[in-house]
Amino acid sequence: MHKARQYHRAKRAFDIVCSSVLIALTLPVLLAAWLAVRLTSRGPAIFRQKRMGYRGAVFTMFKFRTMAYGTARPLDLVVRGDPRVTPVGRLLRATHLDELPQLFNVLRGEMSMVGPRPDELGIAEHLKRTVPGYAECLNMVPGLTGLSQLVGREKINGRGRRFEVWLHRVYRRKMCLAYDLLVVLLTVPHMLRQRGV
Repeated sequence: MHKARQYHRAKRAFDIVCSSVLIALTLPVLLAAWLAVRLTSRGPAIFRQKRMGYRGAVFTMFKFRTMAYGTARPLDLVVRGDPRVTPVGRLLRATHLDELPQLFNVLRGEMSMVGPRPDELGIAEHLKRTVPGYAECLNMVPGLTGLSQLVGREKINGRGRRFEVWLHRVYRRKMCLAYDLLVVLLTVPHMLRQRGV
């Protein structure tokens, strides 16, 4: 128990340092993306959505808005070629830069740098009832990146959410700061390959 507390304290310190450094390094990108969204489409640049976090706590997740204002619908996944996605939004999604504002969620303690993908409330409630082991994922702080994010949403959806739960179990068995750092470093080339939807 004492070892687990030490790890969680160390992980939180890692999250604070990592998110603070990344916010400082990407500040020009954050400002450029914010301006690009504001100047090319109607509505706010930041999209806010309720997600289910650690132990079922609800939090507001931040992203750059990538769709035409007012077209986002609850429980509605965005697919490749979705006409609601703006030209700037397409670039942000392809490079995963739309997720940079979640660094502020990490700084606030609502998310971690590495962990399970946080789901929308309705989806999370449905998965708790229908996917064995999904509730275990809620015992981990959701992450900005993680194994499921590196595998990719299309592959996850193609193989089913049970596969995603299995990935989270793999992560839980390996949980250590060195592994978190490795996942963060692997996220960089993943972003550069522009594999987002």
